[in-house]
Amino acid sequence: MSTEADATDAVSRQGKRTDRQHAIADAVMRHGSLRIEDIADQFKISVMTAHRDLDELQARGLLRKSRGTATALASTLVESSVVYRQAQRTEIKRALATAALDYLDTGQSVLLDDSTTVHQIIPLLADVAPLTVITNSLIAINEVSVIDDISVIGLGGEFHPWCASFMGRMTNQAIGRLRSDLLLMSAAAIVGRTVCFQALETVDTKRAMLDASATRVLLVDHTKFTSGALHALGDLDEFDHVVVDRETPRSTVAELRRSGIDVVVADR
Repeated sequence: MSTEADATDAVSRQGKRTDRQHAIADAVMRHGSLRIEDIADQFKISVMTAHRDLDELQARGLLRKSRGTATALASTLVESSVVYRQAQRTEIKRALATAALDYLDTGQSVLLDDSTTVHQIIPLLADVAPLTVITNSLIAINEVSVIDDISVIGLGGEFHPWCASFMGRMTNQAIGRLRSDLLLMSAAAIVGRTVCFQALETVDTKRAMLDASATRVLLVDHTKFTSGALHALGDLDEFDHVVVDRETPRSTVAELRRSGIDVVVADR
């Protein structure tokens, strides 16, 4: 009997720990960042317990610890988690995706990257079906697979929880065996004219996508032009079209157009 009681207690403790970790992740994502001492106070746990919870959340790619702070924000070295990014600037991302729909034709194959900006086009794809969608994003695979008249090619490989997608050598090799009509991609940062990302494995997979696509469309909101990231993918002129939102400074748009970049301002 004591063994059964012990097992029940263990399950109960695990359930409480899981619920607490979900609540901590929600709080950090809501605020962007929180001091670890404040998390301990808010959830009435020790600082040591807070560190253990954050270590588990960090291992799952939901947030990260940095100098006594738990953060969901990106740095030049680390991208923020897909859970956090999904809730950021959704109206702007939807406007960019709606503008990108103009480049899609019925019967095409379209390669979607794992960005939360590109994900916003998924509900619109039924309007141009039938299509073949190729993607390394597990979220996109799940959402597209239930849309009528859309075939899905999922790109496997090593799974990365922080972005809920597959990247790495196996993914890149799979991309290299395909040729898509259209690529829709976003970026972590635009530094000058250079498209940048925080992780080298991200750059390698995005490069494979670029090389496998006939027409390339980049979707970036205005915040990308003031962000930073360590690894360069390439120049903006590798894209046929660059779609930006209305909050992008006019001077930035004008400068890019003068340099020969086809910049499209989403008007919704």
